[in-house]
Amino acid sequence: MIMNYISDKSKIGDNVEIGRFSVIEDEVVIGNNCKIGHNVIIHSGTVVGDNVRIDDNTVIGKLPMRGVNSIFKDEDKLEPAHISNECLIGANVIIYTGCTIGNKTLIADVATIRENVKIGEKTVIGRGTTVENFCTIGSNCKIQTNVYITAYSEVEDNVFIAPCVTTSNDNYAARSKERFGKFKGVTIKKGGRIGAGAVILPGKIIEEDAFVAAGSVLTKNVPKEKIMVGNPARVFRNVPEDQLLKNQ
Repeated sequence: MIMNYISDKSKIGDNVEIGRFSVIEDEVVIGNNCKIGHNVIIHSGTVVGDNVRIDDNTVIGKLPMRGVNSIFKDEDKLEPAHISNECLIGANVIIYTGCTIGNKTLIADVATIRENVKIGEKTVIGRGTTVENFCTIGSNCKIQTNVYITAYSEVEDNVFIAPCVTTSNDNYAARSKERFGKFKGVTIKKGGRIGAGAVILPGKIIEEDAFVAAGSVLTKNVPKEKIMVGNPARVFRNVPEDQLLKNQ
């Protein structure tokens, strides 16, 4: 026996496959030709476009929780999660309410996308990656395995972030009242790239087509089309002409 709960108030399109033990709550809209895995939970109001695949044990539209010392306050109402056409959502993914995922974007297994996040089209969010709240991710980006994108960050189009990159937004490391109101994520401009294992400190800006080398610790902004290397990172040389976005 297939033990699903599908609300009578939801709207399911044509040719939709739904696995065992899945839950689809009130006012959920699922488009045509979708494939929903086993034990998937889709919370109230979520909108899923056409030709979307959502794999086993994934949760869409999760409500946030706040610790007693959280810098974030509960909001009166978050918009429902919106998964656009032809997205691929892996297994054990959590996508919070208030998220918008653009067409043909892939969210790989075990990734977490927090509330108030917008992700563009044809972007890849790698396995185990976390995108914290109040972030914007552009289109045609590749954010690889186990990347941490801190809250209040902006990633523009055509950005590449290699595995295990860490970003941060608190210069006071949670120990000063001065930090309140001064949290600032990172900004990665169009075509910016970051090598594996780099650490980006709060508020830093990586300009267009700039590159932060693997293992670097970025304490200063990166000028346009420059490579920065080291700990602390310093300008090394220009990005080769054949690697600039305009020459791809």
